[in-house]
Amino acid sequence: MLVLGLESSCDETAAALVEDGVRVRGDAVASQVDVHAEWGGVVPEIASRHHVINLIPVLQTALDRAGARLDDVDGIAVTRGPGLVGALLVGVQAAKAMAWARGIPLVGVNHLEGHLSAVWLDGAQGPGFPHLALLVSGGHSELVIARDHGVFEVLGATRDDAAGEAFDKVGKMLGLGYPAGPVIDKLAQTGDPKAFALPRPMRGRGLDFSFSGMKTAVLTIVQREGVPTGQRLADLCASFQASVIDQLVRKTHAAIEQHHVKQLQVAGGVAANRGLRAAVGELCTSLGVELFVPSPARCTDNAAMIAAAGYWRLQRGERADLTLNATATLPLSEPA
Repeated sequence: MLVLGLESSCDETAAALVEDGVRVRGDAVASQVDVHAEWGGVVPEIASRHHVINLIPVLQTALDRAGARLDDVDGIAVTRGPGLVGALLVGVQAAKAMAWARGIPLVGVNHLEGHLSAVWLDGAQGPGFPHLALLVSGGHSELVIARDHGVFEVLGATRDDAAGEAFDKVGKMLGLGYPAGPVIDKLAQTGDPKAFALPRPMRGRGLDFSFSGMKTAVLTIVQREGVPTGQRLADLCASFQASVIDQLVRKTHAAIEQHHVKQLQVAGGVAANRGLRAAVGELCTSLGVELFVPSPARCTDNAAMIAAAGYWRLQRGERADLTLNATATLPLSEPA
C-alpha cells in the first residue's frame, strides 16, 4: 500500500509517499524557519499563507522523488490536529480535494501519533507492543504506553510549557534566535551544567512534567546579570539543558519501574537533542531496557511519519469523509 502523507500543523509544509508504513519512497519539506526567525517564533497567519504557497510544489517534489503519480496512491493521510488551525486547514482541505477528485481513501492522523510512528521508518527495527514512549516536542511533553499502532494510554503530560517550548522561550531571552533548541544544545556541549543552580521541579509528583519554573529561573538570572556571553552563556545553556533533561529522564525512569516495560522509544523534535539522547541511553543501559530513537531527520515534523501512521489506520479499514476538519487540540487518547 502506497500512502501519501501531508503535514502542515505548524511551520513545515511536508509531503511524503510511504510504502507499507515503513519504506519512504519520496518526501519533501519546505521549512519556514527563516520566515519566522524575524519574529522569534511562529506567526500563525504567516505560516498559513506560506502553506498555501508551498503545498503544491512540495507535493510535486515528493511525487517526483518517489517516481510516482497520484494515480499510484492507494490512500491519503493528513494531519488534522493538534496544531495551528489555519495551518492545519491547508493540508486537510488539499487532502480532501485530492481524495474526492481521485476517489482515493482518506484518513485523518493525530500529529502526535505521527511522531510515535516515525521509529519504524527507513527500515528501522521498531519496538514491540506494549512499550513506553517519551514524546517531547515544541508543543507536547508526554509519557505514553503504546499498546498497538494508534492505541495509546497517556501516563503523564506537562502542566504548563512543553520541553521544546521552554527551549525556544529561553533561547529568545538569550538572543539565540529561532528555533533555539539546536543552538542551546550546541552551546551546552562546551558549558558547565553545574554552573547555575536551576530548579528541578515535580519531584515525587507522579508522571507529569513542569518546565515553566526553569524558564522563570533563567529570566531571573538575565534580569539580575544581563544576557551572558562567551563561556558564561555556554554554562547557562548547559545548566538549563541539564535541568530539563534531568526531569525528563527522572520521570521516564519512574514510568519504566511502575509499568515494568522493557522497551522505550523517544520521539518528537526534542528527541534530536544530543544531551537527551545520551542521558536516556545511559538510563536504558543501566535498567536493561531496549531503546529506540528515530534518526534526527525523522524526529522533526515530516510527512513520512503521518503516512506511516495513516497506513495502519487505512489497513484497519478506517476512512474519513469530506466532513473531516482540523482541530487545534487533539489528545492522543481520542480517535483521530
